[in-house]
Amino acid sequence: QVQLVESGGGLVQPGGSLRLPCAAPGIIFRAYAMGWYRQAPGKQRELVATITSSGFTIYADSVKGRFTISRDNAKNTVYLQMNSLKPEDTAVYYCHVQTVAGVWGQGTLVTVSS
Repeated sequence: QVQLVESGGGLVQPGGSLRLPCAAPGIIFRAYAMGWYRQAPGKQRELVATITSSGFTIYADSVKGRFTISRDNAKNTVYLQMNSLKPEDTAVYYCHVQTVAGVWGQGTLVTVSS
């Protein structure tokens, strides 16, 4: 069983920052690409950012320049650093690992509001 554990969500004011960590088993973490997705109220789940095992990254246009995805191989953890947050970023954020079957975390809620 592969279990992803993401956290770090919460309430933040517009313009603020949050960092979301996602931990995975080391053998899985080092072998596969990982990413973050989000699902806002009334919308479909969408890609936020991905990072390969070699460190190549892809970002959604809506978060470029504000969000950064990174991976710490020593800690078997992927991070999503979110800066300059907007109310439109409010969503449940899900960690994902790109195995053959695909594995999702349980999700963590980020609410951006004054």
